[in-house]
Amino acid sequence: MSPLAAPAADRQVASWRKRMESKNPIFSRRGAAGQQTWTGPTPSARELNDMYAAPSYAPPSERAMTMDDVVMRGFMTLGTLVVSAALAWYFNVGWGLAAPAMIVGLILGLIVSFKQSTNPALILGYSLCYGIAIGVLSHMYETVYNGIVLQAVLGTMVAFGGTLAVYALKIFRPTPKFAKFVVAAAFGAIGLMLINWIASIFVSGGLGLRTDSPIGWIFSIGMILLGCFFLLLDFSEIEQGVRAGVPERYSWLMAFGLTLSLVWLYLEILRFISYFTNND
Repeated sequence: MSPLAAPAADRQVASWRKRMESKNPIFSRRGAAGQQTWTGPTPSARELNDMYAAPSYAPPSERAMTMDDVVMRGFMTLGTLVVSAALAWYFNVGWGLAAPAMIVGLILGLIVSFKQSTNPALILGYSLCYGIAIGVLSHMYETVYNGIVLQAVLGTMVAFGGTLAVYALKIFRPTPKFAKFVVAAAFGAIGLMLINWIASIFVSGGLGLRTDSPIGWIFSIGMILLGCFFLLLDFSEIEQGVRAGVPERYSWLMAFGLTLSLVWLYLEILRFISYFTNND
């Protein structure tokens, strides 16, 4: 190193130490007299240049989730469900295939929900299996109540659009207390339906929660509102996830949540309309 280069290197070292004092706790340690206690080796000018040239942070291993990712995954999950439902309807596969498909779909849905899995195979498998079950169930309802499926689809679209408008216009935004209430209400509703099913073994209609009666109407309205509440939570989770920059793979989980809420809504609206549809 030339005599002229030495002072320049010393100035670089002094400048580097001054910068690092505020960033590195090692260099910010002081003795009783205010002197630095750091006695490590002084980096050379080449080492300093390499350090300055290095990136200040490691690039992310996975890009952040965007709203477009959620929309695309949503189309894929809903598309799988609709196509499988249409095929099950067209070929009239019956409950011999629909019942096992519903059980498998329920198991996959529970795995995704409790493990918060972002595995596309599990989520698309849920859509495929539940699509078969919904196709058979819809065909059964359409046979008894002509035109009811189209009404239920339109009702689901209206409910989805209305809930989205409420969220987008900031008329209502979910809070942590609201989320706890919705989850508790969902567990309570599932528990009531289970008790109603057990009671129906001994008494016709059970508790009356799923019958064409005022109690059945009120319960169905409550289930439809609960589905709309779940949509509000889905919208909030998607927005927060995009703002937080969660990894792109979580768009699958967001799409699964939307699909689950829409399936809930469709089935409840289908049942509610059947109470007021003439089957002649």
